Amino acid sequence: MNDTVARRGVVRHADGRWRCAWCGEDPLYVRYHDTEWGVPERDDQRLLEMLCLEGAQACLSWITVLRKRDGYRRAFADFDAERLVRFSAARRARLMDEAGIVRNRLKIESVVLNARAYLTLREAQGSFADHLWSFAPTGRRRRPRYLGDLASSTAESEAMSRDLKRRGFKFVGSTICYAFMQAVGIVDDHQLRCFTIGRRR
Repeated sequence: MNDTVARRGVVRHADGRWRCAWCGEDPLYVRYHDTEWGVPERDDQRLLEMLCLEGAQACLSWITVLRKRDGYRRAFADFDAERLVRFSAARRARLMDEAGIVRNRLKIESVVLNARAYLTLREAQGSFADHLWSFAPTGRRRRPRYLGDLASSTAESEAMSRDLKRRGFKFVGSTICYAFMQAVGIVDDHQLRCFTIGRRR
């Protein structure tokens, strides 16, 4: 990130609203920013979905994955873990021909592996959401003013990453975990003056 980009604050859009600089003008991205990113999510199945989608983003842009989200839901049984763990090797192999997802064998396999790890964790602890939210930072956090103020990983995301890897989850490095925490509202990193501040559920 160069110095000019790093110093980017909120941007005023055509509708007069100030938004975080990263979401650009793409209507899909703007809607995601306005209605989902940073909103606290506590549904276990949706959290599994977002964790898998953040893993699919590795080495790609989030808008690429966002545009394929419906394809992912179709291909991966709406991230129903009970159904995912029954995917045969042949069915997983056929997903390499599915244009609606990122066709990477390791990322495809990771969704099934994550579903297995998710079911094991949930059976042991009762709630996937409660476990993930236990990594939420405590105390007052300074809201980012500029893009350059946004962290790419934190002590909390490092701890989440270590924990999930130990439990068998894949594509859950610290940077991926922090992006996930931002997406599902475990942290709220909307930039200072973004119109969404104060509208979080």
